[in-house]
Amino acid sequence: MLEPGTQTRTLDPHSTLTRRAGTPSSGTENLPDLLLIERARAGDEQAIEALVRRYGRRLFRVAHSVLGDEDRAEAVVQEVYLVAFGDLSRYEPTGKFAAWLTRLVYQQSRSLRGAARPVAAAVESEDPERRELEHVIAALPEVFRTVFVLRVVEGISGIETAASLGVHETTVRTRLYRAHRRLDAETVRRIRAAQALIEFAPVRAERLVSRVLAQLPHGSILTISASAP
Repeated sequence: MLEPGTQTRTLDPHSTLTRRAGTPSSGTENLPDLLLIERARAGDEQAIEALVRRYGRRLFRVAHSVLGDEDRAEAVVQEVYLVAFGDLSRYEPTGKFAAWLTRLVYQQSRSLRGAARPVAAAVESEDPERRELEHVIAALPEVFRTVFVLRVVEGISGIETAASLGVHETTVRTRLYRAHRRLDAETVRRIRAAQALIEFAPVRAERLVSRVLAQLPHGSILTISASAP
């Protein structure tokens, strides 16, 4: 859960950060996370942008798997990015940066979903097959749905999924098995073969980057109450 901090940390609004539009240079976007994180700690805006773009889709999919709403999912991802880059000293390099971000998004999404929400709605698509498969995923119980999205749709490992959700790897395997039991084998095959399910639309990606970069140097930043996985 994200909470207001008693201490705030902001990037210096008078620093030499340079605004950049569009995708970062290939030299930056291909750098490993740890190097980008060190540059981001030093106020390198291009490094921050590269990390925001690198994990935006995964974080959006996780938030949407809990909240079932595109706009709320985007808002959660934006908030978590502001928290994370507002104080990167809270990230411990012993765990994957992507898993740390994902756990923050997952926890924040669950804290906002309400005590009794209806079954999540799929991200609407103009493609009938994609829309059908997204509704199939949305109909899964949340406890299975998020694991299914991370393991099958996003395609990350069971170990990283466990770290991302703060559960044991055995729990991930059990939840994935139970999700599969609710779907027939052909549907699972179609989901694995489908492209861009629960799509993070380019317009959302660009808006997210712009808002995060615009807000980081100004105002107070929230602190993170979750530990690194």
